[in-house]
Amino acid sequence: MTAMTTTAAPADQHQDASPIEPASDLPGTERHAPLLRAMRDIVGPGYVLSDELTLERYARSTASRSTRALAVVYPGGHAEVVALVRLAAAHGIALYPVSTGRNWGYGDACAVGNGQLIVELSRMNRIIKVDAELAYAVIEPGVTQQQLSDYLRDQGLNLWMDCTGAGPDTSLMGNILERGFGHSPYGNRLQHVSGMQVVLANGDVLQTGFGHYPKARATHIFPYGVGPFLDGIFTQSNLGIVTQIGLWLMPQAACLNHFLCTVARHEDIGPVIDALRPLRMDGTLRSIVHIGNDLRVLSGGQLFPRELAGGASSVPEALRAQMRELAGVGAWAVSGALTGSAAQVAAARAALKSALKRTAAKTRFIDERKLRMGALLARVLGQTAAGKRMRGQVAFGEALFAMNRGIPNGRFLAGAYWKRRGGLPADFPRQANPALDNCGMLWVSPILPTRGADVLALHALVEPIFKRHGVDLFVTFSMINERALGAVITVCYDKEDAQDVARAKQCYDEVFALCMAEGYIPYRVGNQSMAELDPHADVYWKTVARIKEALDPQGLLAPGRYQPAAAGRSEHG
Repeated sequence: MTAMTTTAAPADQHQDASPIEPASDLPGTERHAPLLRAMRDIVGPGYVLSDELTLERYARSTASRSTRALAVVYPGGHAEVVALVRLAAAHGIALYPVSTGRNWGYGDACAVGNGQLIVELSRMNRIIKVDAELAYAVIEPGVTQQQLSDYLRDQGLNLWMDCTGAGPDTSLMGNILERGFGHSPYGNRLQHVSGMQVVLANGDVLQTGFGHYPKARATHIFPYGVGPFLDGIFTQSNLGIVTQIGLWLMPQAACLNHFLCTVARHEDIGPVIDALRPLRMDGTLRSIVHIGNDLRVLSGGQLFPRELAGGASSVPEALRAQMRELAGVGAWAVSGALTGSAAQVAAARAALKSALKRTAAKTRFIDERKLRMGALLARVLGQTAAGKRMRGQVAFGEALFAMNRGIPNGRFLAGAYWKRRGGLPADFPRQANPALDNCGMLWVSPILPTRGADVLALHALVEPIFKRHGVDLFVTFSMINERALGAVITVCYDKEDAQDVARAKQCYDEVFALCMAEGYIPYRVGNQSMAELDPHADVYWKTVARIKEALDPQGLLAPGRYQPAAAGRSEHG
């Protein structure tokens, strides 16, 4: 069975079918007026914008590091991307492609350097194909998590996609090309991609895997094809513009349960991780397991308590203990999903109980019946402290169930608003946009072995830096595969407070440098750290540079993106 869709509405202000009126070019773009006119001939007059409002919006970033684009162009299809690339090459103008521009915490929609022409691909949002028998979709870069989730539901397909907590309006492809991860058994997302269509810097179109063979039958079910496996070089790189990918989907599970573990004392998390590791390695735990500290959990349901903090820039320890007690959380929380048949889930529950019984973890299992009972109890308890706590727990559980069924939920973006003066927007999480909402947030994301000793060692490295700078330490460790943990260390700050911004940036810089020095290398980085990726001028980055020179001798595509030498030149003017 194959299902098809047509192009959906463009994102954000472009949701009209008809293009908006072209804005006047700024004085700084006058010399590029012929280029912009030619681009409007390609994509339509309303889809090349260089007005002040647009450029200011695309310069916003949670990182407080803004770069100024030359203009923003919104192609509507693959052929238009090819034409734009060839035109930019003829004019010697650098292009910076983004899917929907929601790369929160890692650069948002900003280019690495100034003066690049942003190519936003949000109009390219066709779900080209869904094969229900072999469980895969073929999508364009503008397809959002909400769009694919809704499509699978509306078509009555017994398939789930993997989704992340980045919000419903984020691009599936954008996150995959950054090698992001989600929640489900398919949460290590790049492992579940097969077949890419890539526009190279000279306008040539590359089909990876078997895709370049006419009538190939296995393009989207066997990623490697024959010959060198090229797909990886178009992730976390600036070597091409990916305009289409094949994405594997999951058959719906007959049974879904969640487990939640509370660990009261910080030092007791190490044995819990060591107890869970064998279950992840033998396949008992198929979904990605998330391990968050108390502040990471608390930030999902409340804001920085300025009134109670006594003028401190971070939560005082005594207040932190009170907040934990009121919310019913420990020093650490562990969550994960159990999926499969009823018998498989029952066996996984038994194995999990057995593995954790010698640890300090207090474990409970949640199914939908318990959620319904919890919601009923919350109504009975009303506005009491216990009632509010129960409502928060039920909402959290419902969001977890939705996420593991491939239904995106923006509530997990709440942590980005921790120190925002205005708090959560009135309609949060609907169309949440931390960059436009003036949130301050930076992420350091090192990879470490799935060992309790490594978790405690990394925490011990970074915690003194956060304390010295007066910054709250949020951290999550996720079992992205059977052997590795992906850490997300969050630096949240108040963008309206210059001192808080300075503290946060110093904290981030020191944490990033220390993680690199101690061998806990980030799995992805923000634009502000691209220049720091090659401290030893090693052969790996020299090889990447040679590939870039071969595929993009003009340096046309996203100069500086995962290109340390060029990023360093950009930082220094």
